[in-house]
Amino acid sequence: MTNISPSLKLILNLSKAHVILSRRLETRLSGHGIGYTDFAILLILHEAPGQKLRRVDLAEKIGFTASGVTRMLIPLEKIGLVQREAYERDARVSYVGLTDIGKQIFGEALSAAEVVAQDIFSTDTITPAKAKKLDAFSDMLTELGGNII
Repeated sequence: MTNISPSLKLILNLSKAHVILSRRLETRLSGHGIGYTDFAILLILHEAPGQKLRRVDLAEKIGFTASGVTRMLIPLEKIGLVQREAYERDARVSYVGLTDIGKQIFGEALSAAEVVAQDIFSTDTITPAKAKKLDAFSDMLTELGGNII
């Protein structure tokens, strides 16, 4: 048996867990016409001041390049969940904001995602000790760069 470091073991287990969790979220979110990454974008925009962000800031938050985010936003714009907004002071800068439909779909999708989270973590039986562990793990992921919100 290969002896691997605890750090590498954590990375490999996080990677597999991400695949499993995102697949479960994808399944639930597909009923709302969006996928996991779409949901993450809507979440970030929902939490942003004025529910809008510069595209480069959105890219940084989600962990993609600006051009990658632009490609991801095209379908969301086509179905009316987000809209481009020009920045009056600088024509080179554009914002992306949630539309009213985007806010509605996000709210519905958030409820669906919460059901998945409850199923995974049995949140109806979370003890204070388990909640503390979840918070500590979330803090560790944030330190690694997982600061989506």
